[in-house]
Amino acid sequence: MTQKILVIEDEEGIIHLLNLYLKDAGFTVVAAHDAADGLALHAREQPDMVILDIMLPGLDGFEVCRRIRLWSATPILMLTARGDEEDRIRGLDLGADDYLVKPFSPRELVSRVRAILRRIENRSPAQNQGAAGAQEQKDGEVLRFPGLTIDLPARRVEVDGVEVALTPTEFDLLTLVARSPDRVFTREILMNKVWGYDYLGDGHIIDVHISALRRKIETHPERRYIKTVWRVGYKFDIGGRQK
Repeated sequence: MTQKILVIEDEEGIIHLLNLYLKDAGFTVVAAHDAADGLALHAREQPDMVILDIMLPGLDGFEVCRRIRLWSATPILMLTARGDEEDRIRGLDLGADDYLVKPFSPRELVSRVRAILRRIENRSPAQNQGAAGAQEQKDGEVLRFPGLTIDLPARRVEVDGVEVALTPTEFDLLTLVARSPDRVFTREILMNKVWGYDYLGDGHIIDVHISALRRKIETHPERRYIKTVWRVGYKFDIGGRQK
């Protein structure tokens, strides 16, 4: 069955470009030029994914993302002309799965769309890692660290006993590094593991997601679960799991 992409974008030229490349990649495309039409189309068409521009007339993309997340887990890729990292983190905090900065390569956008949809379809770690992964999932369904609990089957994270809302991407990143404490993950490895081997994004997307993740789980000043390894990547450093 053909997957359906909803594009919410007020620039006709970009809509035409996305329509051309996404249809050529085998997707069905529906488009809206403003927030109101976009929300209505989302409710009516129930798309497999949303491509959402931040700078819309009337309600902006942040508010559209927030409203979609009230009733739907549809993956969202945000388009932004802003270079400010805080704006990108804000979109991720509201539940967006990824972002792309304008001007962008249509080929890269298609790669992002495919990677996000593939990750949603194969969200179970056991499915991603085969038989060995299935055994690991069975033996370690809940990862416990000082002040941090990661429930893998429920995809739930608690900090000091309080549930923290993570985006699917944030959860996948956290689970990947937390399963291998002290292992250094390069940005390339993280992109390949979480987004897929045909992902064409640059490594900065990892930095933005890690920044958003840290803000949610590192609420205690003495706890720094994810450490930066300069010029290399990141590692999960906790000093041992709780029994």
